[in-house]
Amino acid sequence: MSDHKIVDLIVVGGGAAGFFGAINAARQNPKLKILILEKSPKLLSKVKISGGGRCNVTHHCFEPTPLSQHYPRGQKQLKKLFRTFDAKNTVDWFEQLGIHLKTEEDGRMFPVSDNSQTIIDCFLSEVKKFNIQIKTNCGVEKLSWENDHFLISASRDQIFHTRKVLIAMGGHPQFSHYKWIENLGHTINPLIPSLFTFNDTDKKFTDLMGIAVVDAEVKIASTKLSERGPVLITHWGLSGPAIIKLSAWAAEYLHQQNYTFTALVNWTGKLGEDEVRTIFQKHKVARGKQKIFSNPFFGLPQRLWERLAELSEVDQTKVWGDASNKDINKLIEYLIRCPFHIKGKTTFKEEFVTCGGVNLDEIELETMQSKKMPGLYFAGEVLNLDGETGGFNFQAAWTTSYLAALSIANG
Repeated sequence: MSDHKIVDLIVVGGGAAGFFGAINAARQNPKLKILILEKSPKLLSKVKISGGGRCNVTHHCFEPTPLSQHYPRGQKQLKKLFRTFDAKNTVDWFEQLGIHLKTEEDGRMFPVSDNSQTIIDCFLSEVKKFNIQIKTNCGVEKLSWENDHFLISASRDQIFHTRKVLIAMGGHPQFSHYKWIENLGHTINPLIPSLFTFNDTDKKFTDLMGIAVVDAEVKIASTKLSERGPVLITHWGLSGPAIIKLSAWAAEYLHQQNYTFTALVNWTGKLGEDEVRTIFQKHKVARGKQKIFSNPFFGLPQRLWERLAELSEVDQTKVWGDASNKDINKLIEYLIRCPFHIKGKTTFKEEFVTCGGVNLDEIELETMQSKKMPGLYFAGEVLNLDGETGGFNFQAAWTTSYLAALSIANG
């Protein structure tokens, strides 16, 4: 591309938000000359690996307020934005292009093909249709306003000129990737991980890796932070939807604690101490000859139940009729407040989600345009917003990039 050719829009980032913004700007105004700049050699990499390669496009939550409640950061702002473009709009958008989505039991929505390539092919087809240009291995290093247009300096001494810019480069753990945005006058909220698993230092459950409990509650000790849902025991500690969700809501607190804390697991999901004690006392009377070790309660896997009994120092041969109050109290404690001493986290680089980014107070929400620099727009995870796992982060990308595209195309 010629250094002196001015395009109408340059999109920084060849991911979900970048492609969606470019395509929707072109659909609104097909005359626009649009260029996507991607710093890596790959396009739509998160789309490719999302949902285990199936692409969790969005979540079946079609009301703005409930939908916004799945975002630890950006909830208030997204509640307003979802009134213009929400999950139902996303479903309709893909339907119009012949991509049908299905809903799974947990609310996650995937293409019926169960293949992320379906979404990628859809985007690439639209890009080709509107003659949107793409340059990979092209990382932006500096942005400035000169002679009534933006001048972009990129890697390998490349220079680009454009009338408008949409920054949709995703999240990143290193501040250096945001430095050129800060140089424009924007505030970058601290960048810390969200969506991660917990590393257990005691390793008392390591040999039970692969065992899952469908309904458990996990609390961060000494806080009000808790989540309920499936929990998976892994060789490094704890994972599963409840853990991942809790990591998002507790991201800032856990970062402050240097990821050293105690997680308390209630393996029953919802029962309290008195309720469990009543159940055990009744069982002691009605089934006194049953061995404690051999008869799991609350639908727990046999091996997990045995481990909890071991930690409670219950003899393997003891029957319920011989269970002392001390036996019952200790077993209750491990059932509803099972401690895991956590030190560290495990994040999966491909699915890394950033808590932090460009401060939302510096963005005009109706248009996603910068309050600091007219003609500059933001969308997706580069902003200080992030959601739970389950399609929510993609939905935020679709919504913010769609609003930016409307403003860019009609401005």
